[in-house]
Amino acid sequence: MQHSQKKASSKFIFFTIFIDMLGIGLMIPVFPDVIRRFSSDPKFVNEYFGYFISIYALMQFLASPVLGSLSDKFGRRPILLVSLLCAGLDYILMAFANTLPLLFIGRVISGLTGASQTVATSYMSDVSDDSNRSANFGMIGAAFGLGFILGPAIGGLLGHISPKAPFVAAAIMNLANFAFGFFVLPESLPVSKRRDITLSKLNPFKSVFKILTESKFMVLIWIHALIYLSGSVHPANWTLYTEFKFGWTSAQVGASLAFVGICVAFVQGYLTRKLIPRMGERNAVKFGLSMYLICLALYAFASQPWMMYAITSVFALSGLAGPSLQSLISKQVPMDFQGELQGSLTAITSLAAVISPILYSNLFNHYTTGAVYFPGAAYAMASLISGVALTLFVLNERKRT
Repeated sequence: MQHSQKKASSKFIFFTIFIDMLGIGLMIPVFPDVIRRFSSDPKFVNEYFGYFISIYALMQFLASPVLGSLSDKFGRRPILLVSLLCAGLDYILMAFANTLPLLFIGRVISGLTGASQTVATSYMSDVSDDSNRSANFGMIGAAFGLGFILGPAIGGLLGHISPKAPFVAAAIMNLANFAFGFFVLPESLPVSKRRDITLSKLNPFKSVFKILTESKFMVLIWIHALIYLSGSVHPANWTLYTEFKFGWTSAQVGASLAFVGICVAFVQGYLTRKLIPRMGERNAVKFGLSMYLICLALYAFASQPWMMYAITSVFALSGLAGPSLQSLISKQVPMDFQGELQGSLTAITSLAAVISPILYSNLFNHYTTGAVYFPGAAYAMASLISGVALTLFVLNERKRT
């Protein structure tokens, strides 16, 4: 693939992930109203809202190694395009679902097709080299951040028109991206680099267990898992924490999350390209993990609302760790294993997304209603987890030298 094709393809992957995150963000403001189609009981709405969040992450966990391995066998392009097509059709299904089971089925399919991030990341690795790998993975982070900024805002506006409107908009974007990719996206994995797959490689539990226990670079994989587990404290705890401690309204919470997204997009989309080549990937991982450790602890003890914004502006620098670490990991395996690798990594992050709401919400509940009062307990735990990740990385570096 020529340089110009690689550059164009990396931009397509950026927009693919951006649209995927935008579609998820579009749903956030209207999902409670969608569930209220079937019951107005607040307990019912809150309970099923949690189920919809968890089932999406669980389906991503189950599907990620499957799609990754299939892309190693059949190429990235067909798997990616099928996922985009199915995602578009699924959003239409959810828009017009007239029963709760049908809506639930739609959410299951969303999680399965959302695992296309695995294939998109593998594609990005295929078209990258040592000179731009970290920057390209930073583009993926920027796509997440931008989707996180615009999705809820657009979803809220469209939701005023109709609860169905955000689903229809997400369907149109995914189908348009499918059509664009169908005509212009080249394959990134040559036939000579493809490999056969076995049923055992499609088992997400086995694939995650294997990469966490048997790979030569399993320490880096554990660090990757701990980064995402600690970082998942934001979606699991931010709203609960800020509403409880500072009395923020939903509008204030939304504005603060938009600020988080802006900071993430700036660091991932711009600073990673500037700082990582100067710092080196290994130093960037250490620096980013240090920011995780310090800033998550600061969140736990923040006493004024403005502090959340100030801490966030610094915490965004922790985003240097993820792309640098992912680049280090991707260098450990050849091209024809990238799909399986990225599938396992996505499965790990999805598993963190399943675990984190349970862990952090229970900590928040315990330390706001129990004998010991500490609303920031979840952030303190996340800081501790990132501290373990930093320690592992430093010890691994010493062992390596």
